[in-house]
Amino acid sequence: MRVIAGKYRSRRLQTLRGMALRPSSDRLRETLFNILGEAVDGALFVDLFAGSGAVGIEALSRGAHACIFVENHAAGAALISRNLASLEIATASNVASLKTFGGTAEVLRINALDALKGLSDRGARADFIFADPPYANAQAYEDILAFLGKSEMLGRSGRLIIEHRKAEPLLKVAGHLERTRIVEQGDTALSFYGCVIAA
Repeated sequence: MRVIAGKYRSRRLQTLRGMALRPSSDRLRETLFNILGEAVDGALFVDLFAGSGAVGIEALSRGAHACIFVENHAAGAALISRNLASLEIATASNVASLKTFGGTAEVLRINALDALKGLSDRGARADFIFADPPYANAQAYEDILAFLGKSEMLGRSGRLIIEHRKAEPLLKVAGHLERTRIVEQGDTALSFYGCVIAA
């Protein structure tokens, strides 16, 4: 697996063997970032269920101001840290101090919903939140949409992107979030959400 474009273009990323992680395909990542385009530049990006960290690292490579990687599994969190170190991406020591978070990354080994609650309590305002829960974990999809649909983590221009099975579409509306686009590739889909009312 490699970084597709930007500062770290063509740099190799490690992944775990077997099915412990299900990384987003290179083609799907490329599609995602072609859609997001220049809006990633300077953004605060949150990568939930980050796995190898490939999506968040791609965001940093393309100019994101900072990325928070959330991965609850020890092997996955360690893998993200190794990938960041191999690219010499600085890691913040204190995610609570978001004002000094520029140009760095943070790996949180914590449940995705708990991470969102904690970040929201600290006043984090993400430009992009990408979530790729295990496809079989329907509750994770529901919890993320329910929480972000009532929180203030995404403002008017913020975007939530969720990767899921094409055969299992997500809600069109969740609180003040509305699905604005679906992109399908093979058996996989990306659902894009934006705020109906400014959070």
